Amino acid sequence: MEAGASSEEWAHVQVPESYLALTVHRSEIGMFEGLSTRDKNPEKSLHVEPVPVPELGPGEALVAVMASSINYNTVWSSIFEPIPTFGFLERYGRTSDLAKRHDLPYHVLGSDLSGVVLRVGAGVRRWKAGDQVVAHCLSVELEDPAGHDDSMLDPQQRIWGFETNFGGLGEIALVKANQLMPKPEQLTWEEAAASGLVNSTAYRQLVSRNGADMKQGDVVLVWGACGGLGAYATQLTLNGGGTPVCVVSSAEKAGLCRDMGAELVIDRVAEDYRFWSGPHTPDRKEWRRLGARIRDLTDGLDPDIVFEHPGRETFAASVYVARRGGAVVTCASTSGYDHYFDNRHLWMHLKRIIGSHFANYQEAWRANDLIRRGKIFPTLSKTYPLAQAATAVREVQRNVHHGKIGILCLAPRPGLGVTDQGLRDRGAGRYDVFRTSP
Repeated sequence: MEAGASSEEWAHVQVPESYLALTVHRSEIGMFEGLSTRDKNPEKSLHVEPVPVPELGPGEALVAVMASSINYNTVWSSIFEPIPTFGFLERYGRTSDLAKRHDLPYHVLGSDLSGVVLRVGAGVRRWKAGDQVVAHCLSVELEDPAGHDDSMLDPQQRIWGFETNFGGLGEIALVKANQLMPKPEQLTWEEAAASGLVNSTAYRQLVSRNGADMKQGDVVLVWGACGGLGAYATQLTLNGGGTPVCVVSSAEKAGLCRDMGAELVIDRVAEDYRFWSGPHTPDRKEWRRLGARIRDLTDGLDPDIVFEHPGRETFAASVYVARRGGAVVTCASTSGYDHYFDNRHLWMHLKRIIGSHFANYQEAWRANDLIRRGKIFPTLSKTYPLAQAATAVREVQRNVHHGKIGILCLAPRPGLGVTDQGLRDRGAGRYDVFRTSP
């Protein structure tokens, strides 16, 4: 299939009966019993196999997936933590006859894509066959009034490819039409697929009024500033007139932060921060040491915002170092969900903890528009073929990657998909900051 074909040509492409996809199996849920989280290897549970093309429903689209990327929710899915995702599919399947399609003995994973619209269902007006698109991962029904102020509050809000089936890590994907956004024309397929989930999440968490509502001049402490989320938070802070204080785990990652334009960097490994002195004993001296280090870098300023996602390992320190009246905004807990913090530092200093989860359509659209306009750049580091997607998931689990890892699905090789070379040339050098091999 040629992405440059006309809409009419795409409309006449025959949709196959099956396609290759990355899956987990319900029958293998118990395969890791007795193992610690770090010893659960996704390469043993993930399968690249043919699956039937799902039925297309009203308000939906089938997309020919050129590329996708790995997010941490695919790691969780692959090791069946914190719970197997088949429970999500079962509950979704009970909501309607159409939703029953999702409750299957296999789960097609993936919450990002770039590609070309193959077919649209009844009632879809904005999109047509042949449109080059990316997808954000909010699947929402909007039949409840709670979702019409902010669709993330809809009781039927789900993350596509994690809490629904037919995700982006395959040759074809099924999405709701209101997940689609225009593909940035200056990006390759794999670059375009790298940003949807993490850039939208970071935008809501940091920039949106539903999150921390960052202002010019704000000091923002960014944990994991070279990871999938943190690299976008660093760019959004710089683009919005803030000052990022980037926390990383190596000298190499510190260099990447500086390449993005950040000047204030803390290498937590080199400086040997240990926020717990035992399994259940926080080390308050380390909180104070971190706070002092931040003030050294910022000429005496505490963070207005702490961009949190590691969770248990760092959360108490985050609450401590935020300025009086500041905010800790959290969207994940990759080091553990059971958080501890000293509430005196929260209530007596009038700090806020803000929970943030993905983004609504407008927030995702605005985040994507920043990329389309060349204000924010994808953080793609590596690209693997779909056949090696399990290896990529393992790398993300072990945190040995930088930025995002892309997966080629229907795109035959890296580097394809650019339709605005002039805009790309204006950002020369920014696309390869994170690039390594393969």
